[in-house]
Amino acid sequence: MMDGTTKAIVPFHINGELREAVIRTGDTLLHTLRNELGLSGAKRACENGDCGACSVLVNNEPMHSCLTLSIENTDKMITTIEGLAGSPIQKAFVENWAIQCGFCTPGFIINCHGLINKHPNADDATIEEWMQSNLCRCTGYAEIKTAIKAALQAGDIV
Repeated sequence: MMDGTTKAIVPFHINGELREAVIRTGDTLLHTLRNELGLSGAKRACENGDCGACSVLVNNEPMHSCLTLSIENTDKMITTIEGLAGSPIQKAFVENWAIQCGFCTPGFIINCHGLINKHPNADDATIEEWMQSNLCRCTGYAEIKTAIKAALQAGDIV
């Protein structure tokens, strides 16, 4: 049994690869991804689950990595923004200018990827409901909605 200061090497299934990281029981998944595995796409922002900048997919469900412990995710499939490079939703964000400063963009892309895979026929109400878990200070969200709709219309869901 690990205590809060003991470190252990544990396996993670991240972006289709088996990786190992040194963690403590109190380490968040966000900390492990950024500081131990060098995956900096999930952003450290509010650290209380309000903004969505740290979003990752855990077993294909969007999750705020600042709110979950690393040790709770060692047997789950984790996908970060780095694992979605070239994905249809990422392309839709670029093509529809659904970015401004870019800080929140990885979290939005992760969340929208989860939305599209879970609701391939999402209507406006479903899109707006899913977008509520992420905050952007730069856009009016119109371009993000347009990108989601473009990805849905393309039907190129991965």
